[in-house]
Amino acid sequence: MSPSERQDAVFRALASPLRRALLDHLRDTPQTTGALCTLFPELDRCSVMQHLKVLEAADLVIAERRGRERWNHLNPLPIHDIHERWIGPHAARAVEKLAGLKRALEKPAKIKTESA
Repeated sequence: MSPSERQDAVFRALASPLRRALLDHLRDTPQTTGALCTLFPELDRCSVMQHLKVLEAADLVIAERRGRERWNHLNPLPIHDIHERWIGPHAARAVEKLAGLKRALEKPAKIKTESA
């Protein structure tokens, strides 16, 4: 898979509010699939598994089998890559523009005086 295709998969995975919520729950600690299912009672287990499959395909979740349990771990690297490619450079440019505006506003104003 090319870097562009990987980023497309990450953006598609993050497009779903439910998948973003799943990632939020995995942010601090890995969770079993069963535990994630209890956090989303409006969904059946099959639906949760399908969402996890999309997150795995985008490499945002790494699944680990421990006996009969499946532990889901957040992989923050694809999000970091998106930040480095898209968010960081655009945010830096915006900060530079704001800093320039601040400097311009803080310059002492030249007062024009008319000679009589």
